[in-house]
Amino acid sequence: MKYRTLGKTGLKISKVGMGTWQLANDPGCWVGADLEESYKSLFRFVELGGNFIDTAWIYGWDDKNPNIHPSEEMIGKFLKEGGKRNDLIIASKVPPKNMKWPAWKGIPVSDMFPNDWIEKCVEDSLRSLGTDHIDLMQFHVWQDDFMSQDDWMSVVEKTVKSGKVRFWGISVNDYQPSNCLKTLDTGLFSTIQFIFNVFHQKPEDKLLPYAKEKNIGLIARVPLDEGGLTGKLTEKTSFTEGDFRQKYFSGDRLAELVKRTNVLKGVSSTETTSLVDLSLRWILSHEEISTVIPGMRKTAYVNENLSILEKTQLSGNLLNELKKHVWERNFYPNHDPSMEAMGYVEI
Repeated sequence: MKYRTLGKTGLKISKVGMGTWQLANDPGCWVGADLEESYKSLFRFVELGGNFIDTAWIYGWDDKNPNIHPSEEMIGKFLKEGGKRNDLIIASKVPPKNMKWPAWKGIPVSDMFPNDWIEKCVEDSLRSLGTDHIDLMQFHVWQDDFMSQDDWMSVVEKTVKSGKVRFWGISVNDYQPSNCLKTLDTGLFSTIQFIFNVFHQKPEDKLLPYAKEKNIGLIARVPLDEGGLTGKLTEKTSFTEGDFRQKYFSGDRLAELVKRTNVLKGVSSTETTSLVDLSLRWILSHEEISTVIPGMRKTAYVNENLSILEKTQLSGNLLNELKKHVWERNFYPNHDPSMEAMGYVEI
């Protein structure tokens, strides 16, 4: 395993971390996980030297059972049985109280992150994970306008002073990689988690240079475009009922995806063994990135994704060629195209 420093936290984390949204199933989002296989994937990840596991209070959550947090609880079981808590860096997230993604302008922070809610979610996550501290807690959505409403700052500082949270970060809104820069100027946050992949290269414009200058840890999420950049989808691919990708790749989107990934496979064939290989190595070719967190609920995925660490960096020629393959769009169900004209979406 190879490691990088998570910005000013000083934490050494594996260049490939483990995303766990899919780990324990998630009603209306990810379904079909084999829980025994998911559990094995945690062991395999750590066995191969992985030490950064990213989860969230909301992963697997169902409002019919509001006190259960399946992804965190599976990780908590693993931490107890695996006996490696002190060797691992565990990150989680506080969801917005109004359960609205993304955080739109004009909605006050008091509707999304009131102090008592932040504290409750931290306590819930500590209990679910079975640990006395969380290495990195992140706000699960964000809006720079929250800077004009500073109540949340006191509880961030309180949880750090108490030792319950070591560091705080932000999981920024989908496709809004710069909607956090004013907040980062406060110095309260150490990391940003954001979408970054071959199709969505916009973070290179502002976020990456800012992070390099300010020593902010960067966690790249959705590196494989919800499976689109695995190269395994075809025009005949169908998704299980309850899998949000039924809508994500609906209409003519799947055909367009397949057309683009077929081209990418040809472009990369001389240097890479698969589109997964290309996609993850492209992200890690950016020295500003601390870790990339593909979702891994099968041991086979763990083996494949971590194997890229044994390979050399992509050539300059290939990196330049990949700049031509940007495909900026937002397929998430909560995305409202009408908001783009109002400046709320930064794609």
